[in-house]
Amino acid sequence: MWIVGIGVILLYNLFIFYIGYNIWVWLKTIRGEKRGLKYFFWSVLILFAYSFIFGFWIEESLFITWMGAIWLSLFYFLVLLLPVANLSLFLRRFTKIPKEKAVKWIGISTVIVIICSFTFGVFNAYSPVFKTYQINIPKQIVGKQDLKIIMASDMHFGDLAGSGQAKKLVEQINAKNPDIVLFPGDIINDDVTPFLEEGIPDILKQINAPVYASLGNHDRDDVDLVQVFNNSGMKVLDDDVLVLPEGITLIGRKDKGYQDVKRAELPTLMKQVNLNTPVVLLEHQPYDLDIAAENGVDLILSGHTHRGQVAPGNLITNMLFENDWGYLRKEQLQSIVSSGFGFWGLPLRIGTRSEIVELNVTFNQ
Repeated sequence: MWIVGIGVILLYNLFIFYIGYNIWVWLKTIRGEKRGLKYFFWSVLILFAYSFIFGFWIEESLFITWMGAIWLSLFYFLVLLLPVANLSLFLRRFTKIPKEKAVKWIGISTVIVIICSFTFGVFNAYSPVFKTYQINIPKQIVGKQDLKIIMASDMHFGDLAGSGQAKKLVEQINAKNPDIVLFPGDIINDDVTPFLEEGIPDILKQINAPVYASLGNHDRDDVDLVQVFNNSGMKVLDDDVLVLPEGITLIGRKDKGYQDVKRAELPTLMKQVNLNTPVVLLEHQPYDLDIAAENGVDLILSGHTHRGQVAPGNLITNMLFENDWGYLRKEQLQSIVSSGFGFWGLPLRIGTRSEIVELNVTFNQ
């Protein structure tokens, strides 16, 4: 394992050198090489490149958090764009364009593309849209035979997604006037402190509908998060089965990512379920769809994947998960996976969009 770790560190430092060398060549071309500037540049670059690691040691530093997030965003763009820039500079040899002029304008073009892409990515991350599905479950419920369910996953409330995003979530949910609201995991981003300090529990209490939640792989801290979230206006289902007033059976599972926590097997939980009622499962990571189908689950709601968050990450999630985003049906089971309301790591979405899911569910035999 340590060999893999050393390999990752070496590869990362090679990327830093590759990025730094290209930037320095461009700066030297447009500004000229000045004494002392080279050492200053490399010192700042190394500090910047390791800022996201410093963030793990320097807790509650918003400046370091944003510094790390911006670096990871730039790292993503530069790793994708610099090979294109280098290829363009190589092809310049077959033209009469002077090298210095080519370096200058290829660099400027790269900076413009990064600025535009970063702006677009931040907009996609902080401006969620509604994704709507029409679902039918062929079972009856008490009272009216249709429900509006709002699902929001992967809020990742923390330093980069604070009270402003929470207010936006509540406003958009209440505008839809749902019957129930479901949060299938990753409500916080590993640290509950910003969640509490930003007053997000009181904000979430303003949702005008019953809220039920399960925990995700980032819902972890040295406190009882079930109690914290229950005190935020939610009802957390942590390997629990609950029959709602409408007659729907709602199951919330412990997250698959907790390797040190034993979670109940789904067949064991299903022993408590009346299969004549609609069965809805909150499962943060969209695994084991076959097991859910075999055990009579009607609707499984998940998040976790972010749909890759930044392209080409969607190609990876598509290989890892049978349903990495959107709708999939397996026999009577219907699976819906959200790309998530928030983001992780990078405050960016390229090729994806933050979303809230609206489910218009009808019930009949």
